[in-house]
Amino acid sequence: MPGQRRGTKIAMTDEERDAFLRAQPVCRVATAGPGGRPHASALWFVWDGTALWLNSLTKSRRWADIGSNPDISVLVDDGGFDFLRLRGVELLGSAQVVGETPRRGEPLDELGDPERLFADKYAGGRPFHYDGRHAWLRMRPERVVSWDFAKLRA
Repeated sequence: MPGQRRGTKIAMTDEERDAFLRAQPVCRVATAGPGGRPHASALWFVWDGTALWLNSLTKSRRWADIGSNPDISVLVDDGGFDFLRLRGVELLGSAQVVGETPRRGEPLDELGDPERLFADKYAGGRPFHYDGRHAWLRMRPERVVSWDFAKLRA
């Protein structure tokens, strides 16, 4: 994955980025629909250090868009009204379906870690719940841009 070219003064280190992505609860996924029409939606996610895992409804605009064009942009951010508290990460890459669609719990080693991370993050460690409506998307970022404006205080 190429390094960040601009904004390096406020870029997060790899360790800061990984901690940030593991802690944030919601990302925003942008897809391109028919004719290039943009669509953005909020979604729970987990980060395993190399890939972003999205548990998406299979009957959704997002899923249909990715089926015809897997290129996505994902934004994870926090902050507020104070400029020096703005932080975020944008990840760009292609989404890949992993496992059965929809996911019903057929054993698959590749989903062991993402499902454990998801259960720990959103279900207090209770086992991952298969509802027969969601499936997994994995995005290994081809480009990552990060910012932490608190670094401007230094």
